[in-house]
Amino acid sequence: MSSTTVPRVRGRAADVPKVPHKVPPARIVLYVFLIAASVLWLFPLLWAVFNSFRDYGYTQAHGYASFGGFTIQNYVNAWQQGDFGQHFLNSVIITVPSVVLALFLASMVAFVVARFNFKFNLALLGLFTAANLLPPQALLIPLFRLFKAIQVPYWFSYSGTLLDSYWALIIVNTAFQTGFCAFVLSNYMKTLPYELYEAAQVDGLSVFKQYWQITLPLCRPALAALAVLEITWIYNEFFWATVLLQSGDKFPITSSLNNLKGQFFTDYNLLSAGSVLVALPVLVVFFALQKQFVSGLTLGATKG
Repeated sequence: MSSTTVPRVRGRAADVPKVPHKVPPARIVLYVFLIAASVLWLFPLLWAVFNSFRDYGYTQAHGYASFGGFTIQNYVNAWQQGDFGQHFLNSVIITVPSVVLALFLASMVAFVVARFNFKFNLALLGLFTAANLLPPQALLIPLFRLFKAIQVPYWFSYSGTLLDSYWALIIVNTAFQTGFCAFVLSNYMKTLPYELYEAAQVDGLSVFKQYWQITLPLCRPALAALAVLEITWIYNEFFWATVLLQSGDKFPITSSLNNLKGQFFTDYNLLSAGSVLVALPVLVVFFALQKQFVSGLTLGATKG
């Protein structure tokens, strides 16, 4: 009986030729679609940034498809003509209190809905969320008349009413955004272990201390993600400002772009520079809270 000698490889197994991995056609189509969508999404932004550094006279002579005529004077002129300093301050006065109040009130509503079980639990959450389902135009006239009729001291508002005051925008933005924030936070708070609250009750913590010392610290990622979204929405909101404000020096930063438009022609390079300046604060906030924002969006994506 003949024996067959099997070659032995010392140190490591014999190299096995790898079969090339074939990418499914559906995956290729998906990649092409995503790349094309990304280019279409980024092109207007990159085009605006590119033209914001170009001189208007050069683009008029050589066309917008040319390359050259670079300058930073558009940003200087946009800041001065648009009075960006005052309007930036107005946006800060409106945005910061609105975001803080919306998140604070929403966290309390979400805590009650997620922590306690009672008959009108879901109805209460639906009541707060319903504000986001109404179109703002439907409430325009009632809110305008309401704020005009409410009398306040002149130290509180120079107009003597809530109309034409920062408080009108703060109240409206807080009311409209609280429902959405409460809906998101309540879903997150329901995932917190109930044993934490049982241990807190054994230690004698009151309900408010359970909310303040246990729930809020655990909700920091969700609060950070919501803060980025709320800052973006309230900062860019201009509809209620045109309705409730009457003094030009109180308008938010989004109104500054109208000051860059001429009566007979518009310098789009100057307008592009102004748009970039308006968008910078939101980008700074996003990159500053990027880690918390991403972690807040991925909460609950994996378990175990």
